[in-house]
Amino acid sequence: MEEAFAATGAFNDKLHADGYWVFAGGLEPASTATVVDGQGDTPVLTDGPYLESKEVIGGFWVIDAPDLDVALRLAAEGSKACRGKVEVRPFEGLA
Repeated sequence: MEEAFAATGAFNDKLHADGYWVFAGGLEPASTATVVDGQGDTPVLTDGPYLESKEVIGGFWVIDAPDLDVALRLAAEGSKACRGKVEVRPFEGLA
C-alpha cells in the first residue's frame, strides 16, 4: 500500500508539473457515507453508501486535458500509480 501511495503522489506531482492538475482528493471508506434524499417534503437520511458494490471508490482526480486521448493516457498512468481502475468522464464545469 505504501508503494501505491508513493506512486500516486509522484503521479500527482507530474500532473501539477505538466499543467493538467485541477483537483484531487481521497475518500473515506463507504461505511462513513450518509445518503441524503431531499426530494420530498422532509429529507430522508440513510447510513451507508448510495450503491452497494464490490468496487471501491477511493478517490478522484479532476484534470484539465485538451482532449479525450490525453485524458485516457493520464487515466492509464493514474491507474498504474494507484493500482486500481480509473473511470474517465467529461466534467461539465464549475457552477
